Amino acid sequence: MPLDLARIRGLCFDVDGTLSDTDDQYVARFARLLSPFRLFLPGRDPRHAARRLVMRLETPANLAFTLPDRLGIDDELYRLGETLNRRGLARRHHFLLIPGVAEALERLSAHYPQSVVTARGPRGTLAFLEQFDLQRHFLAVASSMTTPRTKPFPDPVLWSAEQMGIAPGECLMIGDTTVDILAGRRAGAQTVGVLSGFGEEAELRRAGADEILPGVAELPALLNLPFT
Repeated sequence: MPLDLARIRGLCFDVDGTLSDTDDQYVARFARLLSPFRLFLPGRDPRHAARRLVMRLETPANLAFTLPDRLGIDDELYRLGETLNRRGLARRHHFLLIPGVAEALERLSAHYPQSVVTARGPRGTLAFLEQFDLQRHFLAVASSMTTPRTKPFPDPVLWSAEQMGIAPGECLMIGDTTVDILAGRRAGAQTVGVLSGFGEEAELRRAGADEILPGVAELPALLNLPFT
């Protein structure tokens, strides 16, 4: 079924692979690790092998990421991360912004309230938004610690809808993985899968995505927004 544009009154965005170019960062790291073994790789191309490896790891990685929530130990892990940050032991991140995201968010925010719905922790989420001055586009930020359960549960989408003052069914959830699509659908929202991150089109469609786009940059056109 095509998107019901008249029903959309607010937008919810995943971060990693949707706004932040996490995919290419992981590929670059794996490519460096595989580089000494290039003679044994298809086409002797460590970057191609690294990208295939990242794609293969997407589903088990998502399951592992939500496991602390399922086991009820996410609060303890978050406190451990905060302790490591205070002691300077946690690795500092430099984020990459997916091309076209900043311009798209600028256009979209003139027409819709927007929120972030991410399984990333609050510190990393805020650091990403501040690095690119994106926080001004969002009325709400749901990180891994905002609600009792994170994606693929619907809790953060439901919370974001409440913060934006709209019904969950009036939200559009945008993300690059099946976890994003499942969270949106379970909340009653419509969903858009983007191919700028880990997810592949076939699996996003199987999860129930209402629409597939190359990335967030194409979202204003999908929503028939005028240029300003």
